[in-house]
Amino acid sequence: MTRHLPVQLADSVLLLCMLVPFGAKLRAQSNEVLGEIELVGATKVEKTSGVWVDGQYLGYLKELKGSKKILLLPGQHEIVVRQDGYQDFTSKVTVRPGEKQTISVKMVRDPRFKMPSVFCEIKLSVTPDRAAVFVDEQFVGHAGEFGGVAKSLLLAPGHRKITISLPGYQTFSTEVDLAPNQKFQIKTDLMKEGTSPSSPE
Repeated sequence: MTRHLPVQLADSVLLLCMLVPFGAKLRAQSNEVLGEIELVGATKVEKTSGVWVDGQYLGYLKELKGSKKILLLPGQHEIVVRQDGYQDFTSKVTVRPGEKQTISVKMVRDPRFKMPSVFCEIKLSVTPDRAAVFVDEQFVGHAGEFGGVAKSLLLAPGHRKITISLPGYQTFSTEVDLAPNQKFQIKTDLMKEGTSPSSPE
């Protein structure tokens, strides 16, 4: 599977707001206090789209269930679902203690999306491969979509900033100058937060 990035990149500003993501913090909270949000998508486009709550990336839609389900403190929250080449899906929800809400996500193609006429190819080998991938601060997918046989990220030539991030891990960022038709590979193991480069995980 090959994914494309539009020539013109829209700037996005991620606001850091108070959020209780899934994970260790939730174990200390009573589930009776938290509310659950379930996101449902009909197609592969929705299921592989990235999910943000109050400006914080959580993961891609189809993995946010079970031990990774979205549990939030009561109150107002903004949910944004993003996919390369599609308009953002945004929903504002009011979370109530102990309640579960289901939101149907439908991604709509962005009419401003343009395919570059000349490509460069980037293959990613990232652990964990569920990490989010950003090019010039625009979400393009998760790392697992851009590695392996017949799977890569196609970009227009030029100077590109590539960022890979996942909650609980240190963010990886690099800048590359891509020539037309160049093939490039990025390999990285994301380090857990609080781990120094010289110490084992």
